[in-house]
Amino acid sequence: MFEFHKDKERYFNFQYWTARDYIIPFLESEFDFSKKLDVLEVGCAEAGVLKAFVEKGNYCLGIELHDNRIQLAKHFQSAACESGQLEFINRDIYKIDVEKDLKTKFDLIILKDVIEHIPNQENVVPQLKKFLKPNGKIFFGFPPWYMPFGGHQQITKSKALRFLPWFHLLPTPIYKGILSLFGEPEHTKKELLEIKETGISVERFERISKASDLNIFKKQFFFTNPIYQYKFGFKVIKQNSFLANIPFLRNFYSTAVYYLIG
Repeated sequence: MFEFHKDKERYFNFQYWTARDYIIPFLESEFDFSKKLDVLEVGCAEAGVLKAFVEKGNYCLGIELHDNRIQLAKHFQSAACESGQLEFINRDIYKIDVEKDLKTKFDLIILKDVIEHIPNQENVVPQLKKFLKPNGKIFFGFPPWYMPFGGHQQITKSKALRFLPWFHLLPTPIYKGILSLFGEPEHTKKELLEIKETGISVERFERISKASDLNIFKKQFFFTNPIYQYKFGFKVIKQNSFLANIPFLRNFYSTAVYYLIG
């Protein structure tokens, strides 16, 4: 695991800067940020992404399953929480009654680096539609499963595995054996094997969106994930439309994809 994974405030800033410098500019063609919007983030963690939307004057709600992460979010953004501009719900989205539990429906729903962790993804997108206002839209940012580090091997203890591309694509028994051979803790193996079950490809995501009667308004594929600029100092390189539209192969060289659907 890289040191910044342990430094929650530093990682919070990585998420904030990525949202400020890349996610909001991606959305600006579809949203008028001079007006107050209602913004929901699902799986918000410490809510670094939401900080960028708070700064735009929006009302923001974060849904997060882990209460300790919500407590850190409240600490990092205490002023916004005290004013009521930023609020949190510690609950599964399937257990939220939109009409009874929420103040409003939302103009924009955000899932950044979340969809690839959710089981039964074909169920979650229809569920999200219940939270949308008419003409509301959903932003997804995620690493395609087949990309070099789509298995989230950056969380491994072993430096050799941390920088080993594509080994997460091996059959599960071999993959599990390699993790054990390199001495990965049981909790790390469990997390990596869960990701192996839920990792999502570009094609699967687009099929789910279509089956949920949602249109793709905009998409952007990246050779280098925007957050890598802050994690590693890498230059962010976007893909042109030709490379981004090569079926299946695009999964292998896209380290991040952004979608806006609605």
